[in-house]
Parts: sequence; structure tokens; C-alpha cells
Amino acid sequence: MAISKPANIEGRILVNGDVRSGDFARRPVLSAPTFVSNRGVPRAEVLGSTPDVSPAIMVEALQAAAAAWDRGTGGWPKAHMGQRIAALQGFCHDMAKTRNAIVELLMWEIGKTRADSESEFDRTLTYINDTLEAAKQLDRDNARLQFNGGIIAQIRRAPLGVTLCMGPFNYPLNETFTTLIPALVMGNTAVVKMARFGQLFWEHLLEPFAKNLPAGVVNIVNGDGKTIIGEAMKTGLFDILAFIGSSRVGDIIRSQHPRLHRLRCILGLDAKNPAIVFPDADLNVTMAETVKGSLTFNGQRCTALKILFVHRSIEKEFTRRFVEAVEALKRGFPWDEGVHITHLPDPGKGDYLRSLIDDAVAKGATLANPERGGKSEGQLFHPAVLSHVSMNSRLAVEEQFGPVVPIVPFDDVQEFEDYVVSSNFGQQASLFGKDPATLGKLIDKLANQICRVNLNTQCQRGPDVYPFTGRKDSAEGTLSVGDALRAFSIRSMVAAKQDPMGKTVVKSVLDSNASEFLSTDFLI
Repeated sequence: MAISKPANIEGRILVNGDVRSGDFARRPVLSAPTFVSNRGVPRAEVLGSTPDVSPAIMVEALQAAAAAWDRGTGGWPKAHMGQRIAALQGFCHDMAKTRNAIVELLMWEIGKTRADSESEFDRTLTYINDTLEAAKQLDRDNARLQFNGGIIAQIRRAPLGVTLCMGPFNYPLNETFTTLIPALVMGNTAVVKMARFGQLFWEHLLEPFAKNLPAGVVNIVNGDGKTIIGEAMKTGLFDILAFIGSSRVGDIIRSQHPRLHRLRCILGLDAKNPAIVFPDADLNVTMAETVKGSLTFNGQRCTALKILFVHRSIEKEFTRRFVEAVEALKRGFPWDEGVHITHLPDPGKGDYLRSLIDDAVAKGATLANPERGGKSEGQLFHPAVLSHVSMNSRLAVEEQFGPVVPIVPFDDVQEFEDYVVSSNFGQQASLFGKDPATLGKLIDKLANQICRVNLNTQCQRGPDVYPFTGRKDSAEGTLSVGDALRAFSIRSMVAAKQDPMGKTVVKSVLDSNASEFLSTDFLI
């Protein structure tokens, strides 16, 4: 089903409660889907323009967030949890009205299918509501006084300060909000730098933020990260870095802060999640899960399966069936019914993926689907399946983040274990098989190398109440509904001796409601 191009959007920014449009440069935003011109040349559509702010405007946004924080004494960090929740509920109500517009832009700008775009929006709303409910429970738990060792204490979670939120292009709404919302509800202020792709939908969220949150609490800008982030980070005003992207870029950003030990980092980074397929695996289940796991959203997910180890005794049959399943996937525009493979948003990605394929073939791999695999039609890149991939190839160790699937035959499970141990990444793995002794032994070895072992299912993030993190170069901090609230806060306490004077002072503060922090009031 063809849909018309959305009306051109001239993106704006939000700084200190003011939605602004006129004092910065712009860059054009092109569609991920490409269309064949009358001359047969693929072309992208111009969707509008995105802000390209200067370092000075980025620092202005940072100073607005710092003023709203006001060394922890601003209205937002000192507000009762109930006030912050009410403000974010108001934003959530207004955000819900933007669903159709944002879904449309996700399809056009990053090439995400309609079903996946709708899922990203709906999941984000669910995440916000679940986070707010978890914050209510946290407030109830913190309202209790504790009595231990002759000391009366109240322990609450306090905010950390000014946050820089940078989400990824593959989930520019959902993953940005999985850091932004917990940061805000815990009392931090924030500057959001838009992702490299997936920028225009923010236009629909600027006014809901400005309407529902105090000036300076959320500031949303865009520009060349290499140009604007460093200057802002060097001020030392950021207290938290919430970044989802590559470890290389994350390290560069973090290193620019003048006081590294004062910068709390919550990072979602690289991954090279492997799967292992044992001879006793149910191939019907395994095929469905590995194809989805490898190629959902064209493999552009940190949780995607990025390398498949298949026992040599079934490798030939597995590869044949895998190729058949991949070639049956519908390719086309993101709004087409039943489409699975869509256009890549990064115009240079196809060349990188082909370089991985060429290197793997030069080192002994076979392109198992040569008719279409690895070929491009504009920015539509046909999935490539490579069998007998060597461990010496780049494809075995680099995170391809795209529709190229390496298959490695193995004889001994030790080969898989050695790969996981030696890998720079430590997010997840998937095990396909039935023998409890084999699976149990491998689970025990992997549990101290990665952070999620999936049995006969693909790697994945959800449900959002489960911890999402990684070891090694894959993550720092844990993102889930409950864990994120803790990641963006620190335990702080008020204590007094459990003697007549201590009891009297604590009681008088409580009875007079003199403190927002020392209070036994809680949200119902």
C-alpha cells in the first residue's frame, strides 16, 4: 500500500522552555526509502530539515538544564515525587495524540516497517507508564523510617544532576526515552541530543514537553555531535551521560569531561550476540527464531543475533533451510503489507556491509544466496547469508549491524565457549537444543560472561521489567523499569540517634511537613 510523503517539517529545538526555530543552521533530512527516477536512478525524498545548532546553542541548552538543577535546589529536583509523576503523566497524555504522525515519520526516516514503528511508539508509552508506577512504589518503600543500631534513618533515592541523553537511530524514540524518563522522574534535568537518523518526529514532542515540564528541565537540540558535544562536555556541567551507541563514540564523549569521577555513565553499547545450534535442536523452532533474531529491522538491533554457530552434522541442512527462509522474506517499502526487509537509513552502510562480505569470502566463506545476497537497490540491501565463515574474518568479530548473517560450523562446544570468552562483547546469547546436561553446563559457563542466556529463542530486550545490560564493551549500568530508576539516582539518608532528642527532632520535622525529603508521606 503506497502512502503519500509527509509534509515537509522544519525542525525546531526546545531550550529553557522555549520552542525555537530561527537562530540556527539546518541540514536536509532525506528518506530511508529510495525511489527509482525516470532515468532509473534511485533517489531519496527530502522530508524536511533538522536543526544544526552551534556549540554555543548546545552550551546554552546545557546552562538551562544546569539552572533548572541549580546545584540540586531547583524546583524540579526538590519537588515531591508525586509532582514529577503528575507532570510526566500530562506529557504522556499529550504524546499519545501524536501516534500517527510519529509512526509515519519512523517509516519514512529510518525505514522501519509500519508494524515495528507502531510497536516502538506503543511500547514507549507503556514504558513511561510502567516507569511512573515503579516510581510510585519506590516512593512508598522510601517513606518508611528505619531503626537499626541505635540510629533512626530515612533512606531515599536522590537525583544526580544534569543529564546528557543520546539515543540510537534504530530506536530513536523508545531507547532515548528509556533513559530520559527515569532520569526525569528521579529529579534530574536533561539535554537531549537527537540521534543521527530519526530526528523529525521530535517536532511533535517539543510542545508537549514545554507545556508539561518547567522551563529548563528538558532541552532538546540537534547538530553535529563531533562539533557540539565536546564543548558542552568540557564545561563539566554534565553529571550523567546516558548514551546508547558504539563504545568508541561513548569513550570519546566520556573522556572529554574534566572530572571523570563525577560523571555517572549509563551506557548501552556494542554487541555481537551469538547463537549455538546443537544437533538435537528443533529446526522448525530454531529456523523461525534465528531468522527473526538475525533480520528483524534488517538486523539493525543491538540484540540481534549476529553470528550463528551450527553443529557440523546439521550445518548443511540448516544453511539450506535458513537461505530458503531468508529468500522468502518480503522486501520493499516499510508501509507495504507483510514487508520484512526495508531500506537502510545510512546511505554508506551498503558499502561497509559489502566490505565485510568480500573479506569473509576471501578468507574461505561462501555466499550461500548469491543471486540476491549482498546486492542493493538504492538503499534496499538484500540480506546476505555466508556459510563456513572463518574466525579470522572481520565478519566474525565486528558488529555488522545490518542484514549480513555469518554461519560458522563447529565440532566441539568448546569452540563456542572460547569465542564468547575472547569476545569484546558480553550482552546475550541464544542456545538451541534439548539435552538438559548440555544446556545446563553451557548456561553455567555463559552466566559469568554475558548477561542473558536465551533458550530456544532469539536474543531480545523485553519485557522491560527484566534487566537489560551487558558485560565488557557492551554496557555500563542496567536499563529496565526498576533498575533505571536506581541508575539515575543515588541513595541518600537522614539519620539521628535513637534517643529522646533524636526522636523529638525527627518527629517535629515530620509533623510540621518542614522537609520534602524527610517525610513519611507517600503516593497511594
